[in-house]
Amino acid sequence: MFKHVFLTGPPGVGKTTLVQKVCEALVSSGVGVEGFYTEEVRQGGRRVGFDVVTVTGERGHLSRIRDVAGASPGRRECTVGQYVVDLPSFENLALPLFRNVGAADGGSRKVFIIDEIGKMELFSQSFIRAVRQTLESSSCTILGTIPIPKGKPLALVEEVRSRRDVKVFTVSKENRNHILQDIVATVQECLKCPV
Repeated sequence: MFKHVFLTGPPGVGKTTLVQKVCEALVSSGVGVEGFYTEEVRQGGRRVGFDVVTVTGERGHLSRIRDVAGASPGRRECTVGQYVVDLPSFENLALPLFRNVGAADGGSRKVFIIDEIGKMELFSQSFIRAVRQTLESSSCTILGTIPIPKGKPLALVEEVRSRRDVKVFTVSKENRNHILQDIVATVQECLKCPV
């Protein structure tokens, strides 16, 4: 029996869009959904960074291109390629969501969105701890995204990928338009499985 569902696939293939569509389907069938997405931020046609956006619509910086972020002297910077990660902003928005999800109201299991467990997010040790706790928790089913293996493996990503209670869907340009129902059905099965 699976307890959690994760999507993987190359960057830009549509993982976040699929997660959002799955959410809409779940919410319309009465399932409680919490958590966050990562969205790209564009300015004048070019990508300048990423924001974290909660399911309820709050938004905060995850990263910006260095010339947009502006260097702050004396602070250790976490960077991924040309992006500077805004760790305090990410943690302020994302970490409280993990604390709330444990409080299941009336015993109904929720779906918790983690989009994504990627290089930028993994600079946060608190985030790593929160993800591990939530994977073990019985109060929710995680619907998350993980990058495809590339270069040096990311420990937490491989941990998630190899868990027996996680179903991983690989999203491609070929299947992304007809995989939606499978994902929704699998998440609904996860919610039914005994705690």
